[in-house]
This record gives sequence, structure tokens and C-alpha cells, in this order.
Amino acid sequence: MAPLPRRLLLLLPALAFVPSVARSQGAYPTRPISLVVPWAPGGTTDILARMLGEPLRVALGQPLVVENKTGASGNTGSAIVARAAPDGYTLLFGVMTTHTANEALVANPPFRGIEDFTPIALLAFVLNTMVVHPSVPATNVKEFIDYARANPGKINYASAGAGSHNHLCGALLERMAGIKMVHVPYRGGAPAVADTVAGNTQLLFSAGTQTLDHVRGSRLKLLAVTEARRSRLLPDVPTVAETLPGYEMTVWYGAFGPAGMSPELTRRLNAEINRALKLPEIEQRLAAIGVEVVNETPERMAALLAVERTELTKLIKDMGITAQ
Repeated sequence: MAPLPRRLLLLLPALAFVPSVARSQGAYPTRPISLVVPWAPGGTTDILARMLGEPLRVALGQPLVVENKTGASGNTGSAIVARAAPDGYTLLFGVMTTHTANEALVANPPFRGIEDFTPIALLAFVLNTMVVHPSVPATNVKEFIDYARANPGKINYASAGAGSHNHLCGALLERMAGIKMVHVPYRGGAPAVADTVAGNTQLLFSAGTQTLDHVRGSRLKLLAVTEARRSRLLPDVPTVAETLPGYEMTVWYGAFGPAGMSPELTRRLNAEINRALKLPEIEQRLAAIGVEVVNETPERMAALLAVERTELTKLIKDMGITAQ
């Protein structure tokens, strides 16, 4: 089990998870389940959804139909789930920023990131990488910063959309390193990776699920990871913080339902998702692409959401980032 950050362990006794009272009627499930992914096919969230779809079909006795509903930095697909009936037939595989940063980024958000959803399961912590196109004359973070300082406004960095974790990583680097780059938003992580591989953008912060194959094929250069400590999966790769002390961006993914799902249904889905994540073939496949699976309760996920929203809201406001 991957441990939650130490600060969360201190908060857990004071935090309670109390979903609204809305009980599922009769047997569940009796028909296919819609699993909404608010990003383009090929991204990390999409990979997780499709990898878990088959073991969950076996466990639940009904197919999980993955639906990619892209747009508005993940808000379009997430809003569909927020408005759905809390009966367990419309679920969301989402990323942290949509639920913890959305309200600080958008003037009139289409949903409340915490209050309009039921946290079901914390899926995984995903190794987050800093990669550049091979044309960039840098082999480490210091060399990259020196190059960026000498070429202000000439480096384009890609993201999955304004306010996405890719965007926040780049904006934080700009601020802490005192450099100026150009943000280029896309409709998901996959097209952002594709344009960086093509050289249309030069820098990308993205999950290892999307970058490591390109690094192995010499189509991208891996400079660092963004977590506070080096990853046990890539122990020889430095962190950005080794050059810029205090730099940190941890990326996690979670399963959500609409607000008001019954505790019984939430616990059942949590158990089935956690069981699927711990299947040896799933765990091994995910580890190979930089994904560390997590087995946590809905209560622990709710605690993580609360802390992350406070911290990311402060970061966004301090940097003056908006999704417009």
C-alpha cells in the first residue's frame, strides 16, 4: 500500500466521510456501467480505466463502458457525472486537479469538486516526469533553466488544458526558476505528448505512463521527476527539487460517483476496485509504466481531497493562474 503524505495522517482522526443518504434500490448492477474519462483516449486516466474494465466486469457481472468526454480541462466529462443519478451506473475516473483546483481556476465552475461527488477509491499515484524534445540542449534541470533564461519566451510547454497538473507544473517551474515560457494547452495528455514528440512543443510535465516509452525510444529526454523524493521505480532520476528546493507536484488519480451514493454501494465499489488494482498482472503492468497502485478507503480519499484543495487553491491564487 502506498502511504499517504504524513500531513494527512495527522488529519484523519478529525475528518469524517459522510455521503448523503441515497440508497441503491434492488440488486446492483443489472445493466452496463458508464465509466466517464474526461480526457482524450491514450492518456493516463484512459489507460487506467481500460485496464481495470475487464476485471471489474468479471467482479460486477456487467460491462464497464469507457466514455471519453473531453473538454474544458476535464470539466466537461466531470460535470456529466456530477449531474448523474447516484445509483452507481455513472462513474468517473478523474485526476486530482479537476476536483481540487477547479474552483480556484474557473469563475463559474460547472460543479463543486468535492461537494458534488462521492469519493470511491484512490486509484494510483503516478510518476510525474519532466521531459523535453531531443532538440533542447539540456540533459538536466539546471541546464534547462540556463537555456530557458537565455531564450525567454522561446520554449513552448504543452499541457492537457489550462489548469491541468501539466500546466501547474510548468507555471510553478517558471515562477521558482525565474524563467518565461509559452503555455500551449491541448484537450488531453495524449495530444500534448504527441506534439512534444513532434517538436512543436519543447517541454512537457506528464505521467510516466505517457512519456517513458518515448524516453526509451529516444524521442524524448527525461530530465527529472516532480515528486519530493526520487521514485523507487526510477531511483537514478533526480527530482526537480534537487535543483529548485521546494518544488513538488504529486499526481494521483481517483474513482468518483455523483454526490449522494449510498455508503453500501460506495464500499462495494471501493472493494472491487481495490481488488482489481491488486491483481498481480494489473499491478505489474502499471509498475512498468510508473504507476504505483493504492488501496485506500473512501474516508482516506476524502481526507486527501480536502488537503489538496487547500494547498492547490493557494498555489493557483499566488501564481495568478486561470483556466480562461
